[in-house]
Amino acid sequence: MIQLSHSFHMTAVAVVFSLGVACSGRGQAAASDPVPVEPRAPAAAAPAAQAGDTAALPPWMVVDSAARVVALTLEVTAPPGAPSGLINGHRAGEARIVVPLGWTVKWDWRSADSTAPHSLVVMVQREKVPLEGGRASFSNGMTRMVLEGLGPGQRDQSSFVADEAGWYWMLCGVPGHAIKGEWLELRVDPEAKLPSVVVRKQA
Repeated sequence: MIQLSHSFHMTAVAVVFSLGVACSGRGQAAASDPVPVEPRAPAAAAPAAQAGDTAALPPWMVVDSAARVVALTLEVTAPPGAPSGLINGHRAGEARIVVPLGWTVKWDWRSADSTAPHSLVVMVQREKVPLEGGRASFSNGMTRMVLEGLGPGQRDQSSFVADEAGWYWMLCGVPGHAIKGEWLELRVDPEAKLPSVVVRKQA
């Protein structure tokens, strides 16, 4: 599998949290024509919080270092005026989730958007964000109905082993959503000891 990292055009302010998260699910979709993604400047990350440092964990992340599992509770919202759907309040790679190689990633995903369907699929990063969801990079690394999306209040769980180091998108597979910014970044890092998250905000 090709491992790529790329940069997007943002002023970087990094906050690193120890992470953990939950998930399991299924779905299938076809890839389509990609659209360019803006370059990103790397952010200087603060030291990752140690396991047990609950003050540093966002409420949507839980880490079980003994079991090597990170659990995520993910919710899609669409605030008025937002350029895209938000995943836990973030979009366009503002949040980078870092997972050590070989750990299990679980998520409990829910749509809280009453205006449009949404989904989630993990795809390897390439030069351009795709127009719609395609084949998941990890077995079970997707919600049901990747292209059609799930409606308001619907949820899905998935669980997959991050067994291939590299850079990935966690993006909405509904056509047109990811290119508007409905995606987070996932880094499967062979050097990481614990999961963490780096959050960037535009100036």
